[in-house]
Amino acid sequence: MPHDLDLIFTLTGGLTAALTLGFITQRLRLSPIVGYLLAGILVGPFTPGFVAHKSIADQLAEIGVILLMFGVGMQFHVRELLAVRKVAVPGALLQIAVATALGALVGRVAGWSWAASLVFGVAISVASTVVLTRVLSDSHVLHTPAGHLAVGWLVLEDVFTVLVLVLLPGLIGGASGGVTGVAISVGLALLKLAGLIAFTFIVGQRVIPVLLGYVAKTGSRELFTLTVLVVALGVAVGSAKLFGSSMALGAFLGGLVVGQSDFSSRAASEALPMRDAFAVLFFVSVGMLLDPSQLAAGWPVTVATLAVVLIGKPIAALVVVLLLRRPMKTAFAVALSLAQIGEFSFILAALGRQLGVMPDEAAQALVVVSIASITLNPLLFSIRDNFARWTSAFFLRRQPAAASDEEGAHVDELTHRAIVVGYGPVGRTLTRLLRENGIEPTVIELNLDTVRAVQAEGIHAIYGDAMQREILERAGVAKADSLLYTSAGAHGDGVIEQAKGMNPRLFVLARAFYLREAGPLKKAGADAVVTGEAEVAFSMTERLLVRLGATAEQVERERERVRSELFGQPVQAG
Repeated sequence: MPHDLDLIFTLTGGLTAALTLGFITQRLRLSPIVGYLLAGILVGPFTPGFVAHKSIADQLAEIGVILLMFGVGMQFHVRELLAVRKVAVPGALLQIAVATALGALVGRVAGWSWAASLVFGVAISVASTVVLTRVLSDSHVLHTPAGHLAVGWLVLEDVFTVLVLVLLPGLIGGASGGVTGVAISVGLALLKLAGLIAFTFIVGQRVIPVLLGYVAKTGSRELFTLTVLVVALGVAVGSAKLFGSSMALGAFLGGLVVGQSDFSSRAASEALPMRDAFAVLFFVSVGMLLDPSQLAAGWPVTVATLAVVLIGKPIAALVVVLLLRRPMKTAFAVALSLAQIGEFSFILAALGRQLGVMPDEAAQALVVVSIASITLNPLLFSIRDNFARWTSAFFLRRQPAAASDEEGAHVDELTHRAIVVGYGPVGRTLTRLLRENGIEPTVIELNLDTVRAVQAEGIHAIYGDAMQREILERAGVAKADSLLYTSAGAHGDGVIEQAKGMNPRLFVLARAFYLREAGPLKKAGADAVVTGEAEVAFSMTERLLVRLGATAEQVERERERVRSELFGQPVQAG
């Protein structure tokens, strides 16, 4: 194969295999990540047929890691962690410690060095952000107390992983110099980390939002997407070149800066397709490491590792949550959602390989355990309530916090949620009416100045394009009761169709300029459509008849006639 075509063949072959197997696993109601890892095995050097270029795949995967970490930084919210800190902080730390110890024990029994065993233990102690949020969302648990606790728990695991990525090179590199060498290496790493954080937040917070704001005013979606990618890659490369830090850490900090700005939602939605594409290649490159011929020889390590992930980690999490007096159902939901490993495990393992401490046997075990745990995790999570009932019956007692927790969830279910798309005169009026009736709406608006003005009034507003699925998810459309589409113009049917797909029970009231636009909006799923032409006809008809001295009954009869002429049948104005 000519060298100049290796990139094209690797990219095409890897994505094609990932698409095929990802689609199959999705149809089987499994995580697509399983399909991506299997695709890597298929195009890897240890299976017959097409073989992707490993070094090129690794370089593309590095971009995937940068964009993944940038996305994690954008989604990191300190308030989410603070809300559940009393359980998440001790729980995550204890669970990480237990899983790391068990993983290190597996490594030592297998004959690995202490360094390799500890890196392996840390790698299997952290769960996958992608898998956890997907499982919680599919099970309608993401916005419950248990879901909030699991997300906060995972946020702390992400922070711990970032610290490990920073300190690990210093720990491994300074090991040859004894305790003094380790202390010096760790100290230098912490100084570089402090310098990078200070530079990112002092300079980055003044430059990045201004840059994004300037580009956003151009109205070009392509330029905004390009700017987000340049920020992600630029901060990552800059952190490596200027501070000697990992590019993953730089990307994470860059994501933090963007996530705290008014552009967080739009940046996440615009860069999402590119991030997902390279993240897929990251999982493909991981799958290429698996050598099926070594599975028979390494099965004891694989089985022991799977036991730690599916049994050891959940039990540690379960015990902590119960000791902190949370309901049994919440405890099992959190524990079982963490019974898997994913992207961060492979990022840590890749760093371990670069440092020369991670043996091939460990990498083989991680791939197999990841596939198995991601496949089994949704099945285990689906029977969490059964586990909770069986355990409660066994101990014959109920957690005292359960009543208040369930009561809070009940009140939350009764709260009406409304989303207003567009904040022009119509959107502003509807928002005021909702608030006057005790409903706090979420506004989606593409004008940044308007978003800031709305937020200053104490109204929850998101900057971004409602056509983007990520924006609708951030607005909470899956749990919303109604969506008011007030931005008359193109793409309304696309927004409504996507929103209805995410929440079929959603009531949609849409606005259109012309009568011809009402049909597509109705077809897309709008429950009611108000058109400018119809309202003008109604208003002018009424004013003319009143001027001519018609009675209220005559006016209403003529309105029905106009309505029949416009819509073809005597329907209401909506």
